[in-house]
Amino acid sequence: MDPADVLTRPSDLPDVVVRYGDHADAVLDLHLPPRRVGAPAPASPLLVFVHGGFWRAAYDRTHTRPLAEALAAQGFVVATPEYRRVGSPGDLAGGWPATADDVRAAVAALPGLLDGLGVPVTTTTVAGHSAGGHLALWLANEPLPLHRVVALAPVGDLRAAAAAGLGDGAVEAFLGGTPDEVPERYDAADPATRLAPRPACPVTVVHGADDAQVPVGNSRGLARRHPFVDLRVLDGTDHFAVIDPHSPAWPVVLSAVRGE
Repeated sequence: MDPADVLTRPSDLPDVVVRYGDHADAVLDLHLPPRRVGAPAPASPLLVFVHGGFWRAAYDRTHTRPLAEALAAQGFVVATPEYRRVGSPGDLAGGWPATADDVRAAVAALPGLLDGLGVPVTTTTVAGHSAGGHLALWLANEPLPLHRVVALAPVGDLRAAAAAGLGDGAVEAFLGGTPDEVPERYDAADPATRLAPRPACPVTVVHGADDAQVPVGNSRGLARRHPFVDLRVLDGTDHFAVIDPHSPAWPVVLSAVRGE
C-alpha cells in the first residue's frame, strides 16, 4: 500500500460544518461521536485537529477525514478547521500571521459554536500533523483553555527546518524569508522559541523514525531544547502512518490524544 494512501482514502462527510470567521476558508468540520437515537448528547472530550501540508493551498482538511471519523468513533467530538494557506489568492492568502490567526480564532470560537449546537464537551485537546503539528505547538502558549497539545510528525523547530530545506523552502514561504531576513517572525512563530516559558498544558510529540518529509531529528532537537516535551519515537513509521487509523502507529496516537 502507498504510505500516503490515507490522503485520498474515501470517507464520510462531516456531521456538521460551521463557520468561525468571515473569509471563505474560515470553516470547521465537526465529526460527532455516535449516540442513541433520541438520547441527549453526552459530554465528550473535544479534539481540535489541525491538518498539515507545509501550510500550502494544495492541501486542505479533507485528507484528515479518515482520522476524524476514527477519533469520533472513540468518543471524541472532532473539529477540523480550515485556514488560509500559502498560495491561495486574494483575501485567502495565508502565511504568517494569517494562518496562525485563523487556527487561534477557530479554537477560540469553538465553545460558543458547540454550545449553540447543543454539543457538550469536557476537556479540549489540540492536535495536528506536520505543518498542522507546528500550529498545534504554537497554540500551546496562546491564552486558550487547553488541556493538552499533541503534535504528530510536526515541524516543531522552524529554524532547523529552514536550514534543512524542508518542503522545498516551505518554511521560508510561510514566514516570508529566512531566519536572517525576518528573525522576528521566527521568534514569534517557532515553537522551539515559544515553548519557553513552559506551557500550562502537557505537550506530546509522536514522530516516526522513518519520516522522510519531516525527519525525526527535528523533534529530537525540540525535545532536547525543552525536556518537558514528551517525545514518542516510533520505529518503522513514516510521515503519514501517524494519521492513518489502519497503521500500527494508531494505538500510540490514541494513547497520546487520551492523555495516557
